[in-house]
Amino acid sequence: MKSIELIRNFLAARQGIEATKVVPEALLADLGVDSLMMLELVFEFEDQLGVTLPDELESPKTVGEMVALMDGLVASQKG
Repeated sequence: MKSIELIRNFLAARQGIEATKVVPEALLADLGVDSLMMLELVFEFEDQLGVTLPDELESPKTVGEMVALMDGLVASQKG
């Protein structure tokens, strides 16, 4: 599963947000992602993609930043 799909599925299930609204430039806060939901998304990411996020993680502001973070971690932990 690609990172953007994971985010879209997560937000659809928890917030009822249409996939067409989950685009790279969308602000996570505008999609209803607060600090608790961000943690839930991180846990979902770790479970689904089998990677571990570092403890000192700067919280992404947009969907695109979250995708870049996820994709970068997947690539670094596979290599």
